[in-house]
Amino acid sequence: MTKVDSHTVLWGQTIMYTAYCLAIISVMAWFAVRITKPRSSREITPRVFYVWVGFLVILGVSLHLFTYNTIPWVKDDLHGSKNFVAAYDISVGDHKFAWGEGNPQLQVPCGKLVKFSVTSTDLTYGFGLFRSDNSMVMQMQVVPGHANDLVWTFEKDGVYSIRSTEYSGPLGYQMVEKDAVKVTGCGQVDTRALGATR
Repeated sequence: MTKVDSHTVLWGQTIMYTAYCLAIISVMAWFAVRITKPRSSREITPRVFYVWVGFLVILGVSLHLFTYNTIPWVKDDLHGSKNFVAAYDISVGDHKFAWGEGNPQLQVPCGKLVKFSVTSTDLTYGFGLFRSDNSMVMQMQVVPGHANDLVWTFEKDGVYSIRSTEYSGPLGYQMVEKDAVKVTGCGQVDTRALGATR
C-alpha cells in the first residue's frame, strides 16, 4: 500500500478533527442550555445523551482505525524500525546541526527505509525535514542524553531542509540547514520540495 503524503494527512486530519471537535462542543452546548433552562416536556433524556456520547466514542476510535494505514510513519515505526538500509548520524549543539566534513548534502535513497540518529550535546532541540514551500515532511524531538532515532521511507524524490522544531532559546530561529537532504531513486518528484541543490 502506498503511503499518503504528509501534506494530505495534515489536511485530512484537520477536517476530521474539526468535525470531531464540533461534535464534542455540541454536547457541551446542549449541557449549558439544559442547565440554564427550566424543566420542560421537551427535555433530552439521559438515554439520548448516552447514545450521543457513545456515538462520539465510536467516531473517535474509528477515526484512528481508519487512518492507521494511511499515516506515513505508522508502519515504519511499528514494524520496520530495524530493517533500514542507511543510517545518518547527526549531532546538534550550540544551536547548530553537524554531520560529516562540512555538512555535505545527505544522499538518501527513495523507497527504502532509512534512519536518522540525532544526538544533542546540550539542549532539547527538534529535528525536522521541510520542503521548499515550508511544509513539514516529518520531525522528532531531540533530547540530550537519549537515543533520538527516526525511521522513514520517502515515497518521492526531493530536496529538503533540516530545521529545529523545538524552542531552544532566542538563537533557535537560525537553526536551518538549507537543502541538506536530497532524495533520489523513485522517479516521482515531490513538487513542493524543489529546492536548489548544493
